[in-house]
Amino acid sequence: MLAYNEVLPKRLIIIDGEPYEVLSAWVFRKQQRKPVNQVKLRNLKTGSMAEHTYHVSDKIEEAEVESRPAIFIYERNGEWFFHEVSDKSKRFTIDQERIGDASKYLKSNVEVEVRWFDDEPMQVKIPIKMDLKVTEAPPNTRGNTAQGGNKVVTLETGATLNVPMFVEAGDTVRINTETGDYVERV
Repeated sequence: MLAYNEVLPKRLIIIDGEPYEVLSAWVFRKQQRKPVNQVKLRNLKTGSMAEHTYHVSDKIEEAEVESRPAIFIYERNGEWFFHEVSDKSKRFTIDQERIGDASKYLKSNVEVEVRWFDDEPMQVKIPIKMDLKVTEAPPNTRGNTAQGGNKVVTLETGATLNVPMFVEAGDTVRINTETGDYVERV
């Protein structure tokens, strides 16, 4: 059980039997009242967002979610196929809603962490930094580059990204998957 002020971002809690991930939390106090924790949550099963306020007297149940490593194989018709690291015959699928933003950066044979709740895969956690190949890059243009020129390129997964002018098609770039920003050319 968690106290109201222990409900922090990236924690997993249970509300009405459903697992939720805490996206943001803000503990504040209004004038002479007791402090409260204003929390934004995402349901791990449905992907829906919710807001909740916890008071000092509230006790919150922490979700028992198991993380297991898995290898991403391929995607077809909104279903994402994975297999366990130790046994390739143990395959499972996760639908598009549960993958979320990770779908932009997933490529074949990448090891990821899959969160399981009640023996059902809930969420995919990809590495913070990933190396992806640039497939399409527009030619460099002359102009005001005093502030550093940028251009939009297409990656091997189909995602688009703002990168510096010197990045060309065929280059491999490192991306921060939490923010979606360019880090460096590899």
